[in-house]
Amino acid sequence: MSPVKAVLFDRDGTLVEDVPDTADPDRVRPVEGAREALDLLREHGIRTGVVTDQPGVARGLLSDADVRRVNHRIDELLGPFEVFAVCPHGPDDGCHCRRPQPGMLLWAGGRICTGPAELVVIGSTGADAEAARRAGAHGILVPNGRTRPEEPARADHIAPDLLTAVRAVLDEPPMGRVLADERPIQQAFTSGPGPGGHP
Repeated sequence: MSPVKAVLFDRDGTLVEDVPDTADPDRVRPVEGAREALDLLREHGIRTGVVTDQPGVARGLLSDADVRRVNHRIDELLGPFEVFAVCPHGPDDGCHCRRPQPGMLLWAGGRICTGPAELVVIGSTGADAEAARRAGAHGILVPNGRTRPEEPARADHIAPDLLTAVRAVLDEPPMGRVLADERPIQQAFTSGPGPGGHP
């Protein structure tokens, strides 16, 4: 049985195509492999959630209702998700929820009764990976066209695509190449802390 109880997905660029500051639910497009990845998790009884920074709310480009409508469309296409967590703040607002701060991940984990050690965060940026680390959760980076070149070097675990990332948290061996301190990620969950005290 997988040691993971829940997986939180970054929304834009990881779970669905990245359309910055979109208020239009009709523009929601799941990334390749998203439905299959989520079905796998649910078949194994692993809870799923979505986390997203939406600084367009702070800048007046989006309303809270706009964000809810887009999230509702994602839930229609890929759900049901147990939790949606949104940071509506700008990068200079000093909040505790905007990644790389861990607040949103800890809140979302709490909503679905999952402690950090049993939580995986899958995202496409260094901020996602850093937020997972600060929260005490396991982060997997799935790079996309917006991932900066230096970010994969700082991530604990890297997967080439969403489906490979999800397979890595299940009992089956990952398909494709997943790095975790040069070990399969399943070992990283079960073999104790690595360098710096992080699993």
